[in-house]
Amino acid sequence: MSRDPDDLAELTKTAPELNNPETEEDLEDLALGEDYALNPDYVPMVADALDRGDAERLRELLSALRPEDVADLMGFLSAADREELLPHLDPETLGDVLAELDWEIRDDILEHVPSATLAKALEEMDSDDAADVVDDLEEDKRAQVLAAMPEVERAAIETTLSYEEDSAGRLMQREVVAAPQFWTVGQTIDHLRRESEELPELFFDVYVVDPAYKPVGACPVSHLLRTKRDTPLAQIMEQVTEIPVDMDQEEVAYIFNKYNLISAPVVEPGGRLVGQITVDDIVGVIQEETEEDILALAGVTDAGRDARLPEIIRSRLPWLVINLITESVAVTVISPFQQMVAQFVALIMLMPIVSSLGGNAGTQALTVAVRAIASRELSPANALRVIMREIAVGLLNGAAMGSLLGIGSYFLWHNARLGLVVALAVLANFFVAALGGIIAPIILDRTGRDPAVSSSIVVTFMTDFFGFLALLGIAALILL
Repeated sequence: MSRDPDDLAELTKTAPELNNPETEEDLEDLALGEDYALNPDYVPMVADALDRGDAERLRELLSALRPEDVADLMGFLSAADREELLPHLDPETLGDVLAELDWEIRDDILEHVPSATLAKALEEMDSDDAADVVDDLEEDKRAQVLAAMPEVERAAIETTLSYEEDSAGRLMQREVVAAPQFWTVGQTIDHLRRESEELPELFFDVYVVDPAYKPVGACPVSHLLRTKRDTPLAQIMEQVTEIPVDMDQEEVAYIFNKYNLISAPVVEPGGRLVGQITVDDIVGVIQEETEEDILALAGVTDAGRDARLPEIIRSRLPWLVINLITESVAVTVISPFQQMVAQFVALIMLMPIVSSLGGNAGTQALTVAVRAIASRELSPANALRVIMREIAVGLLNGAAMGSLLGIGSYFLWHNARLGLVVALAVLANFFVAALGGIIAPIILDRTGRDPAVSSSIVVTFMTDFFGFLALLGIAALILL
């Protein structure tokens, strides 16, 4: 790949360290800032090494980064640079990087990784991460990659892919450490040392199983290390929280958070142990679900760093069209009051203020409700209390904001009745905003729909429609 000489000069100017030798410690300090974010100066350094074909310099630069940082680096490089970088990653590092990449960038990278190389990288990954990567492959390449893998790893990935997406079966890793309940601590520790190469890369508990391989308890590794060798596992094992293999990942995250779990066994319908889920997987789920809810509230889908313009437009335009339709319906309420609006021109200036204040209040209530539903803090047991609380907040805030806007209107137009109209309209719209902001997501959740997806459109329609109606209706009663 070639670059314009002026671009290279600019890169060198941006990162003068290019021509200076650094120690590995210097590179590590240069690579990351104090907040562990990738240093912007590091990206042009890597790009320059790629342009010059300097494999040794590239190796030095990459060695200063963890796989997570390399994945971050990939997001800042161009597609051409990423393709050139791939051959410089060994299979183990490539596997770790693939597990950390945003899905858009990973899809692009997978097209350029040879099937044999990708098969070796997948062998180095946990079964859950490997299955995620394989699931992203085109059918032809998936068949080639699986055919190049050893039978055991291939079977593990195929089994994982047989479970529903976003289920515990997809989330779990099949590698677990299990021991029979008649073993002692000493036998268990000896087994761990003897079979160290076969153990999962990360595990926190040894699951105690019965003869049917059903978990009956769990022994944290920390307990094993501080307990006498002749102590039976049955004496020190703790109660275990089983995760059904078909449970939705949001439910799994809720259980981990509620019971402060670090890991949990995953069981199939008969109760047999088939895998485990660890807290690092749950952190990813919580982040993913949070991002989905935030984007859904705004009516958009995930648009990553490499998202193309048509993709972004397709994700946002439909919701804008729906919003246009609802707003068109909302403004029809003005039509019966045309003569009054012409007589009191001040109403034209006040209508958008009243509707906007109500919209903001509705968004506040809506955000609180969606978060409470997602975290299971809002349930049928306390729904009425939460609704009444939000209505009270809406009325009090409406009274405060209505008074301020009413007083301002009086001093601006010297019309006390107009000030009263505005104050009452704001109070009424805040009531509608609070009620809609809390009721809409509850109803959508009860009907099995995602409350984050369309609640904002409903609340915006309600506050605009009733904001206009309240202002003009009250004005018709008091001013005419």
